[in-house]
Amino acid sequence: MPNRIHRLLVLGGAGLLLLTSAGNAAKPAVPPSVGRFEQSFDAVLGQHKIVGAAFGFEHAGDPATEFYFGDARRDSHHKVDARTAYNWASITKTMTAIAILQLRDRGLLSLDDPAVRYVPELRQVHDTFGPVDAITIRELLNHSAGFRNPTWPWDCDATPNCAWQPFEPTRWSQVEAMLPFTNVAFRPGSRWSYSNVGYVFLGQIIERLTGDDYEVYITKNILMPLGMTSSYFDKAPYFLEPDVSASYLRAGDKITPQPLNFDSGITVSNSGLKAPISDMLKYERFLIGDPHQDVYDSVLKRSSLQEAWTGTLPTAEPSQPATAYTGGPGGSVPMMGLGFFVLNVNGHRYVYHDGDQGGFTAELMLDPDRHSASILMSNTTDTGAPTDTTHAESNTEPDPKTDLRMTLRDVLIQSVFPNVP
Repeated sequence: MPNRIHRLLVLGGAGLLLLTSAGNAAKPAVPPSVGRFEQSFDAVLGQHKIVGAAFGFEHAGDPATEFYFGDARRDSHHKVDARTAYNWASITKTMTAIAILQLRDRGLLSLDDPAVRYVPELRQVHDTFGPVDAITIRELLNHSAGFRNPTWPWDCDATPNCAWQPFEPTRWSQVEAMLPFTNVAFRPGSRWSYSNVGYVFLGQIIERLTGDDYEVYITKNILMPLGMTSSYFDKAPYFLEPDVSASYLRAGDKITPQPLNFDSGITVSNSGLKAPISDMLKYERFLIGDPHQDVYDSVLKRSSLQEAWTGTLPTAEPSQPATAYTGGPGGSVPMMGLGFFVLNVNGHRYVYHDGDQGGFTAELMLDPDRHSASILMSNTTDTGAPTDTTHAESNTEPDPKTDLRMTLRDVLIQSVFPNVP
């Protein structure tokens, strides 16, 4: 049996944390459907040989539930617990989208503004479909601008040791130097194609409009008002370093550690958020809403969130296997909104975003109409192929056939969300 460490119950409105052992009877009841999901969670993680993982569930004003699995650090057997911090990878993009919508709501930009108005260096990009000036902020947000997925247009494959190459570009000047060698792959706005570098451009827009570094802007305007006091970007503050989870890539029985506590460089707006589950539940409470929390509307009004959760482009890629980004239960196809994916299953809407980076595999999922949300993190990714130990994988590609999120997503959508009273 996997190792059950303990459960953390977060009393939502008061923000009081009560840590109890498994034998302590003085704890609020866990919804039965969430309790049954815990058994699925353990079974699936064991099947996938996950080193460590965590899960949280939030419903309206009820006490939130967290449960944990395995080790945060395999070498020392340091267990996953309430303080463990993870790299949330591309879930960072949801905060980037919220920041852009904040600036739009304050009249500082329009989503249909050309991106080159704020990042004129983009005029160096090769676009056979027309002027680059036609690419809009909206198209960057919904991944329809035609830019490539990886930030680096190449990978380290000419040497067995890639430690000399940075995890991601560390400075904007390095990205800018690649722009003359960057092309627009399809007519902007015509279809979906996931692009990390597009969100780097959005981060530049935020910085240039506000005068704040991206990390500073998000901390001041999202993390601080939501009370996410243990959240940060890139390398941990010294006092939180002991809580940082390690991460691993798995190929069969071979588990390869990834570099610990890595820095996402200039790509922070794409993938730099670090936080424990308890802080991510605070973020989810904001997303599902509470009319008694005035601070939520000061972060972003509900109508703007609903706009972000309106799907406009299908994400299915013909002839490609469905992934956590492109597939749902029963063959349903997610749609892309503004920084969020939207999935319709049996006439019911779910909103989500996944993250994959350096061995971390995560999923944030919302059921807005039922005021419920879940957050899932694993520190182990099954890539299906051996990888380098010296260089973190900036674009971890889980094997679609063994992506644990696809299995657990089905259970959540079919059995958990519909059955929470």
